[in-house]
Amino acid sequence: MLNALDIDIQALSYFMKFLKKPPFVILFLLMTVSGCGSTKSRKVHRKIHPLLMSERYQNQFTGLFVIDADTRDTLYNFNGDRYFTPASNTKIATLYSSLRLLPDQLPAMRYSAKSDTLFIQGTGDPTLLHPYFMDSTALRFLQSAEQPYVSLSLDNFYDDRFGPGWAWDDYDYYYHPEKSGFPLYGNVLTLYQRDSLFAIPTYFQDSVVPSKRNRYRDEHRNTFYAYGTHGDTLVVPFRADNSSIRGLLEQATEKPVFMGTAPPERVYTILYGTPSDSVYRRMMLKSDNFLAEQLLIMASTTLSDSLSGSIARKHILANGLSDLEQMPRWVDGSGLSRYNLFSPKSLVHILYKLHKEVPQNRLFQFFPAGGSSEGTLKNQFKDTDTPYIYAKSGSLGNNYCLSGYLLTASKKTLIFSFMNNHFRRPVKETKAQMEVVLSALRDTY
Repeated sequence: MLNALDIDIQALSYFMKFLKKPPFVILFLLMTVSGCGSTKSRKVHRKIHPLLMSERYQNQFTGLFVIDADTRDTLYNFNGDRYFTPASNTKIATLYSSLRLLPDQLPAMRYSAKSDTLFIQGTGDPTLLHPYFMDSTALRFLQSAEQPYVSLSLDNFYDDRFGPGWAWDDYDYYYHPEKSGFPLYGNVLTLYQRDSLFAIPTYFQDSVVPSKRNRYRDEHRNTFYAYGTHGDTLVVPFRADNSSIRGLLEQATEKPVFMGTAPPERVYTILYGTPSDSVYRRMMLKSDNFLAEQLLIMASTTLSDSLSGSIARKHILANGLSDLEQMPRWVDGSGLSRYNLFSPKSLVHILYKLHKEVPQNRLFQFFPAGGSSEGTLKNQFKDTDTPYIYAKSGSLGNNYCLSGYLLTASKKTLIFSFMNNHFRRPVKETKAQMEVVLSALRDTY
């Protein structure tokens, strides 16, 4: 058996023989080893780089990193290792975390029956009576339970209602619901106009004041302001405080609900509900911030008795993503925070892991498809009959990013992250310029 020294001597011998070959043979061998991959990457660089060097990209911060999904060869790297504000591209990391930690059906709640009382705790499940999912698994269970009383404990929720770095003055906008341990109705009030103004849930009907104001709700209490909706539906987050949660649950179950503490032994059974993939798909296609936050909170239930998105984030960074070259600053699940910092290379690395671990037909259903009738990219990448972009967009003021998968004209799958920060022109122009670059990439490789 050869030892390490024998191998080193043998390798040196081969190398010396290699150096004695004629120069043209050495050049041929080196070209053969490098293969056509480097030729293709040079071709991509010649096509893409002048576009990014144009005047349109000069007064902003831009990064683009592209790899071949099969070979993992780097095809283009422009500021790929720099940090950017990712906006909702953060949801890619949330999707990865959820797929690794959560089961096929989401944990709807924890429960424990003691004599005449059913003790329950939330798991952060966002689907209970949600306007889209309208899941009633937990509700039916509570209504059919033989115990006449329900004791709800919320002392296992350790997150703040808003994430760090969120814009505080967005509290009454539809995309800014509060995080909570026991969400109901998606933590939003839905108002619509028929003959009169109707509220769902009806629990807040008497809290709606017909008034023209510049805010839809008081900041710290559930008093809402609306003056008709002109035939449109108005969605306003409500304050998910203990009083509101108790009142909503009591109305829905038609049972007395008491705010209590967990049983001393804290022995719970988990009730499972909504299929996980349906929530992942909705979160990604609609860029739903509330679902993203609650998914990370639910993921923490697989690691701890405490509900906190930070538990899930720390676990994934220390385990599933410990091999990232640029460790991100990751502070929320949705990307609402400007504190988040990811590099294009890091996002591509996560996308690569997803591509290797999840079958493509399942994976691509989570990502908005360019030109498709569903999702955030329905008005982009419409120059082909079939989608060639499956990617997550991310938008904050003066920032627009897009990361995902690109199918080339030669039937290759590429993984890319295209990040644009700090531009002043309309985002529509930025999207159009990005489409020029990505369509060129499609036709070149």
